[in-house]
Amino acid sequence: MGTLWAGFKKNRTKIWVGAVTLLLVLYLVVSFQRSILLLGDANLVAKGIGAAYLVLPLVGAWALIRELLFGARTEQMAKVLEAEGGLPEDTLPRTPAGRIVRAAADAEFDKYRAEAEAAPEDWRSWFRLSCAYDASGDRKRARASMRDAAKLFRAQPTAAGR
Repeated sequence: MGTLWAGFKKNRTKIWVGAVTLLLVLYLVVSFQRSILLLGDANLVAKGIGAAYLVLPLVGAWALIRELLFGARTEQMAKVLEAEGGLPEDTLPRTPAGRIVRAAADAEFDKYRAEAEAAPEDWRSWFRLSCAYDASGDRKRARASMRDAAKLFRAQPTAAGR
């Protein structure tokens, strides 16, 4: 039982992603089925709703695939950085609730921003900048920086062999 619990704790995020993905896929399948039923109805309004409803599973499937690929690429980059010893260390102080102290994160942020400005073509610097944005609480910029890192990572000739 102890190893099962340790395995769950280690892969908790992946398990939740899998569960949410499964639920979303179920929703998308049911939505697609309902849209097909509405498209087969004789009523013109029902056909219109069915056509509009058909867009939801298509957009949902596109978003799901995009996010899963983003997560996989981020994990792949983190593994490379970890192997190189280039992951930023989590040494920031935390509140009793476990949140990073914002002032400390902001102070560390300048170091990573300067690194990204000095090496704008290096995905590693953008990855670390993304972590700094995340620690500072700016999730939107963290995600944008991680997307920049992923784009640079994919553009590397050696990235295809990973």
